[in-house]
Amino acid sequence: MGIQMESKLILLALFVIVMLLMSYTVSKKTKTILFFGDSITEFGTLPGGYLQLLNEKIVQNGLSQLTCLGAGISGNKIYDLYLRLEDDVLNKNPALVVILIGVNDVWHKVSHGTGTDADKFEKFYKAILNKLQASNIPVVLCTIISIGEKLQGQNRQDDDIDVYNGIIRNLSSTYQVPLCDLRKVAFDCIAAQNHTNADRGVLTKDGVHLNETGNRMVAENIWQTIAQIPGFL
Repeated sequence: MGIQMESKLILLALFVIVMLLMSYTVSKKTKTILFFGDSITEFGTLPGGYLQLLNEKIVQNGLSQLTCLGAGISGNKIYDLYLRLEDDVLNKNPALVVILIGVNDVWHKVSHGTGTDADKFEKFYKAILNKLQASNIPVVLCTIISIGEKLQGQNRQDDDIDVYNGIIRNLSSTYQVPLCDLRKVAFDCIAAQNHTNADRGVLTKDGVHLNETGNRMVAENIWQTIAQIPGFL
C-alpha cells in the first residue's frame, strides 16, 4: 500500500472519530428535563427557584448532558397544559417531562369561582399522558403541594386537594410512571415545623407559592425521584 493511500485511510479514520465525538457531544447537550405546569413552575425558574437548584445539582454531579427547563405559566390549569402541549412540550422533544399542575384547578373554585371539576381534571390529564406516551416521552407526576399550610385537614380546600391528588396518584399507577408525592413530604414537614398552625411561612410565601425552604424541598424530592428512573442519570 502506498504512502498516499495510507495517509488517506488515516485521514478517513480521523474524520470518522471526530464525527463520532461530535455526535456524542451534541447528544449529551440535548437531554432536556422539561417542567410543565403553572406559576409554581414559572417561579421555579427564578434565582433560588427549584429548577435553578436542580440545574446546580446537575453540575455538582457532573451530568453535563442534562439541563432543566421550565414551561410554566401563571394561572394555568390542566386544560391549559393540554392546549399548549404540542408547542411547549412535544415540539421540544424532551428526554423527560415533570408535570406539576392542579393547584389552580382547585384553588380557583374559591378564589375565582372557576376551577376544574374532578372528572374533567382526570380526563385532560389522561389526554396529556396519552400524547406523551404516544411520543415515547417519559414522565414524572407530582402531587399538588398546598393551598394553605395549617395542619392537614384544617385548610379550607384540603378535602378537594385530597380528591385531585388521589386522581394523580391513580394515574401514576395506571400509566406506570413515577410519582413525586410532594403533598406528603410537605405536610410531614408542616406537621413537624408549623408550631403555631399558621397558614403560610413554612414552605410557602402565601400558602401556595414556594419560599426558599419550599424550593429546596421540591428540588430535593424531584431529584430523588428522577434518580430512581433506571438508566436516566
